[in-house]
This record gives sequence, structure tokens and C-alpha cells, in this order.
Amino acid sequence: MVETPFLIHGLRMNENPHILIQKLRLQHGWSQEQLATLSGLSVRTIQRLERGTAASPETLKAVAAVFEIDFNQLREPTMEPINKLAVSNEEELAFRKVRKIRGFYVHVVQYLLVVSILSAYNLIYMPRYFWAGWTIFGWGTGILIHGLKVFDRIPFLNGDWEKKQVERYLGRKL
Repeated sequence: MVETPFLIHGLRMNENPHILIQKLRLQHGWSQEQLATLSGLSVRTIQRLERGTAASPETLKAVAAVFEIDFNQLREPTMEPINKLAVSNEEELAFRKVRKIRGFYVHVVQYLLVVSILSAYNLIYMPRYFWAGWTIFGWGTGILIHGLKVFDRIPFLNGDWEKKQVERYLGRKL
């Protein structure tokens, strides 16, 4: 007997719950913070749910209530083998890539805010020696490396290099 997945908001309900939660959240146009506020959960709990960490029934009920779906649709399937779940590898990779890019942009905003505050403080209270330049240079170098890594511009840190190394060690193609 072939089980046909039913759809809610255009999404297959036999997907992994963490993928489903993230898809529903994005479909509603909500940030993790907004979903946390609406569900009464912490942002950290929402992040854990979207990464696939096991959740309590109460947590799943809170999220299901926000999306107006049955809580059982968010529970992990117990009898269906993982390889039969209708989760696309491409979707999973795309979500991971987007999270990394978002993390990079958050890092850039933090850098700009802190550097602005340090530079202003330095120029107001110690204008003869610009010590904030050391922070700007050091952290800026870290930002540059982070960006190169996130956008796959460092040849030995991207997925192709990793795949080639695994194939080399296995002695066969993946």
C-alpha cells in the first residue's frame, strides 16, 4: 500500500518535522523570533526544532497551534524508514546554505556596530592614537575569511574539495 502524503498550505506532511516547521515559518513570512513570540517558546527552542532536535509534545503542540495544524503532523514518524521520507536533499542543502549566508550577514552587522562604537569612543577619548584600528583589522580579516568560506571562494574549504578528498580516501567515486 502506497501512502500518499496529504497537503497543508501546499506542503507534504510526511516530511521531516524540522523541515516542515521551517517551511511553514518561511511560507508565513515569519522570522524565528516571530514564531517564538507567537508560540510562547524561546528563539533557541525554535532554532533547535529547525535543526532537527527532538521536541517534547508540549513544544510541538505550541508550534502546531500557531500554524493551525494537528500536532500529530509534526511528530516524527515512528514506523517509516528515513530513506522513504519525502525530504529533498537539495532542499536540505539549500536551507543550510541560506542559514550560513544569514549567519555571515549577522556577523557583518555585528562587526559594523561594534567597530562604529569603538571608533567613536577612540576618537572622542583618545584621538592621538587610533587603537580601534587593531580591532578593525583583526575582526575585518575574520569577516573576510568567513565571507570567502560561506560563498565558497576558498578552494580547500568548499564541498568540491571535501568530496574529492573523500573519493581519494575511498578509492572510488561517490
